[in-house]
Amino acid sequence: MQMNDAKERRRQTIAELIRRGALASQDELGERLADLGFAVTQATISRDLEQIGAVKVRRAGQLGYALPDQVAPTGAPRLAAVLGDFARSIETASNLVVIKTPPGSAHLIGVALDQSDLSEIVGTICGDDTVFVACASALAATKLRAKLDSARLRLGSERR
Repeated sequence: MQMNDAKERRRQTIAELIRRGALASQDELGERLADLGFAVTQATISRDLEQIGAVKVRRAGQLGYALPDQVAPTGAPRLAAVLGDFARSIETASNLVVIKTPPGSAHLIGVALDQSDLSEIVGTICGDDTVFVACASALAATKLRAKLDSARLRLGSERR
């Protein structure tokens, strides 16, 4: 019981630190936790971040951790924001749309796509830096690519 209480306190502290300000790395988080009296390994920090749902996001050009309730709402605005921040390229290959991202970012786009209501999407598969989006046909893939490019480019011009 005592171990679970310590784990829960540590996770609450991590969430509090993320809410207070930008944490750019697990090393930085580890240092802050050590300052607060928590002795943790990088593996523990990684597990804790996953358990509380923390994700890396880009804010004002800086990467940092955010909690699910701090990320843009689901749907089209969130998809546009995630595409604007993380999509390096969007291409079609037959009935697939292939989205390239920086390493470790594909799942952010995959989740946003899965939560969208885009009728062209049959399903998604995410790797580390690539998202495959299956569509029912090559025509559906072409239409989806146009929608995703439009959302990404529109967001980019709004941010300037």
